[in-house]
Amino acid sequence: MGKKGLGINTQLVHAGERGAPPQGKPVSTPIYATATFTYDSMAEVDQVFAGEQQGYIYTRYGNPTVAALEEAVRVLEAGAAACAYSTGMAALHAAIFACELAPGATILASQDLYGATIDLLYKIFGSYGIKTATADFSDVAALRAKALEVGPRVLIAETISNPLLKVCDIAACAEIAREVRARFIVDNTFTSPYLCQPLKLGADFSVHSATKYLSGHADVMGGVVVARDEVDLPTLIGVMKLVGGILGVWEAHEIHRGLKTLSVRMDRQCANAASLAEYLSSHSRVSRVHYPALATTPNRDLMKRVLRSPHAGALVSIELQENTREAAFRFMDALTLCVRSTSLGDVFTSVLHPATASHREMSPKRRLQLGITEGLVRISVGIEDVADIIEDIQQALEKSAGGGGRVVYS
Repeated sequence: MGKKGLGINTQLVHAGERGAPPQGKPVSTPIYATATFTYDSMAEVDQVFAGEQQGYIYTRYGNPTVAALEEAVRVLEAGAAACAYSTGMAALHAAIFACELAPGATILASQDLYGATIDLLYKIFGSYGIKTATADFSDVAALRAKALEVGPRVLIAETISNPLLKVCDIAACAEIAREVRARFIVDNTFTSPYLCQPLKLGADFSVHSATKYLSGHADVMGGVVVARDEVDLPTLIGVMKLVGGILGVWEAHEIHRGLKTLSVRMDRQCANAASLAEYLSSHSRVSRVHYPALATTPNRDLMKRVLRSPHAGALVSIELQENTREAAFRFMDALTLCVRSTSLGDVFTSVLHPATASHREMSPKRRLQLGITEGLVRISVGIEDVADIIEDIQQALEKSAGGGGRVVYS
């Protein structure tokens, strides 16, 4: 502004703001760090509010930086609509809400779901009279029988389960959902749209904790829901507006930037994970390795139908020979390269103890029933040189078991 006659305080507030757009088009989406948007007339504001004219009014309702990320993930998932949220849990909540549940309705969930997801179903949706039943989604026949028995409104599963890494037969589960006239939500966080596109396999919603692989650098939190049908978009947006769990513009920019290297990162991470799983499968300090591509994995062929060949994901879970919490802690404390972290999907290799982290709120008896033992450690494999990853894990296994020297992997 800077118009002659305006006071210094007015100039401080308005100078340099709301100028004409630049002549050149930005090659990367700018960060629109604004809470509100203005127009030349109230008639235009009214038309935008009414949906008669495209535009933005208030960042809680939508923002160009966030919209760019939503469009990118929508394209990658081959969906009809996408909506971003502040976290993956907020995104999952919105997807469930979009299924139009009423008191007395039943959600049929995979028994292997992330612990916080189970808590969301029982503690939040359960408080509104919505029931949750669980089933082993890796047993399609048993799942179908359970679905016919309880008549669910929604089925929820993960592409690869947390933390035992079971691959879901999404197409078969989608068929069961259609048979009982239920919606099917898939948490696709562990694979990202680069490895799997659940909507193409029949899911109604694909949900991501964008904090993980989509971002990939442990510096931002976010979530995205992608819907197969555009009819679900108004509800997804409505949850965003009214509940308020919106994704910030800075976070949207960081996640969108992370997407650009998703394939490069995951190619490396998956290759590293395969090498690590193969190495650990014959290690004397490890009693069992959970990894979809191992020859000992049941339904190994399913992986090839669900995931991008030749990949099997970038997570490896191991059960220590000394299957105790103390042994798991000693092993994790002995690591010098791998990071003790409560997340996954980052460029660095990280480790997590499911019994005290992701599944902490679950009773010990229930954890054991699901196969989550005290000596189970989940490893999210990064992009480092695989020899360095293996060397660190090997020395930690030896040291934590009272072993001696540091053996170099070659």
